[in-house]
Amino acid sequence: MKSFVLFMSLLFLSFGTHAQELSQVTFSLGKNLSSLTFLTDQAILIKISADGKVLEWGTDPGPGRYYNDPARWQPYIGRVDYYGPEYDSVLRGKVKSIGTCSLSYFGIYEPGPKCGKLKTIGSVALEYYDDYENEAFKGKLKFAGTVLFTFYGAYDNEALRGKLKSVGNTSITYYTTFDDKLISGKLKSIGMFNYTWYASFDRREFQGAMKSGPVSQLINGVTYLIR
Repeated sequence: MKSFVLFMSLLFLSFGTHAQELSQVTFSLGKNLSSLTFLTDQAILIKISADGKVLEWGTDPGPGRYYNDPARWQPYIGRVDYYGPEYDSVLRGKVKSIGTCSLSYFGIYEPGPKCGKLKTIGSVALEYYDDYENEAFKGKLKFAGTVLFTFYGAYDNEALRGKLKSVGNTSITYYTTFDDKLISGKLKSIGMFNYTWYASFDRREFQGAMKSGPVSQLINGVTYLIR
């Protein structure tokens, strides 16, 4: 009996710990980090920007049901609450909860660039680079739970500055200013997956478009989407 109680306690603790998790990382134009998406225990997707703003939320019906575009979601029709006028000015009007997932924010008295930024998504705590850190990525997300985000700094190649460099153990590289001008700054690799792009010497209608590489790829439990 004691073993059963211990097992159920550990199961409950595990569920609570992993109820929300990083699900997607999306790049726009094949070069810029546009959003990070978290999945709740109710299968609700919550999309935020790299500097801690809630962008949208919804549910993914899954490929083959309605469409095959994982970047498009169905609207979430459940309960959504907002911070009211009784809260301080940086919280008023912000999303307070989506379904059973609560969201909190750094308040008005928080020093530096954290003020007003998303602080928690359910059980996942968010931290940001401080204003005394590298100019290229100060204010951007540093941790989501135990997942570390790194960015290229102000002294890196001009085409790399401020771009996402790694998500946990997954490294991300880009073409630099030493490459063709049409592909400079575009993704070169995510983990072990490589990307190539049509350059200025290719047919005009293809120039700048993706030539090879996965537009959606699951790596270390996170789906990377290229748009």
